[in-house]
Amino acid sequence: MNIDDLAKGIAAGERRALARGITLVESGREDHRAQATELLAALPKGREALRIGLSGTPGVGKSTFIESFGMMLIRRGLKVAVLAIDPSSSRSGGSILGDKTRMDLLARERDAFIRPSPSQTHLGGVARRTREAVTLCEAAGFDVVLIETVGVGQSETVVAEMSDVFLLLLAPAGGDELQGVKRGIMEMADIIVINKADGDLKPAASRTCADYAGALRLLRKRPQDPKGFPKAMMVSALQENGLDEAWAEVETLTDWRRAQGFWQHARATQARYWFEQAVKQTLLAQLEKPKAKAALTELSDRVAQGLADPTKAAQDFVTQLDR
Repeated sequence: MNIDDLAKGIAAGERRALARGITLVESGREDHRAQATELLAALPKGREALRIGLSGTPGVGKSTFIESFGMMLIRRGLKVAVLAIDPSSSRSGGSILGDKTRMDLLARERDAFIRPSPSQTHLGGVARRTREAVTLCEAAGFDVVLIETVGVGQSETVVAEMSDVFLLLLAPAGGDELQGVKRGIMEMADIIVINKADGDLKPAASRTCADYAGALRLLRKRPQDPKGFPKAMMVSALQENGLDEAWAEVETLTDWRRAQGFWQHARATQARYWFEQAVKQTLLAQLEKPKAKAALTELSDRVAQGLADPTKAAQDFVTQLDR
């Protein structure tokens, strides 16, 4: 693989090159990781897209919302990339990767790019290399990158560390579904979107929106929010109602953050966070080397046989790695 040619293809907006680049950065092979690092370094700098993270409980209609929202953005002349994360089986490691089939209209658009990726049991609702995939999409010239999380609940706050605006989608009259989106993720949300506000569910959606609007007023004020944010609002992705209003709120929020300097500060903080995560992952990778695995197996056998204390054995193992 010629990395320079691949980087030029991505910079020119070639979809095939972008897909190959994301496949490369998602690979766990050691030689591919070296090539991925080279590719990221060869990409043009200074291209920024609006990164929008989306999370929500299963069945809330994330795929329908993304398709309708993406089509609305394309009609406004914007290029849209969608990174959809699907849950992986902890037993087989496989994923269905069905999000693209749910967005058949958006998938046909020339100015849209949809990439489903397996979470590979990585916690936080996103795949391990999603941040690098976002960087590739920005380099390819996309104006908006939508990052759809797995949709399992409270652990999905990692997406806030790679997005500029975080939307939390909820269904009307969810009842006990509130238990799946407790304060951890509520405090990360910039806009709570009550989807399916149509038909018989519209009155329930109005009540749910009012309930969440009241709950948001009880949360501690965040310095990165203008007056009125975070807020709750209703949309119907199926009937495409409220999407323009949702986009207007996103623009209002991002314009204010840019003007007040919070945009640049957040991007810098996120870069620092992902640097620290990369260091941790690099250190963990050392455990997969033959020498480390052999020492780990020997000490774990001694612990299992009761011949060594787990804490002391762990300290001995770390000491061996330092030699």
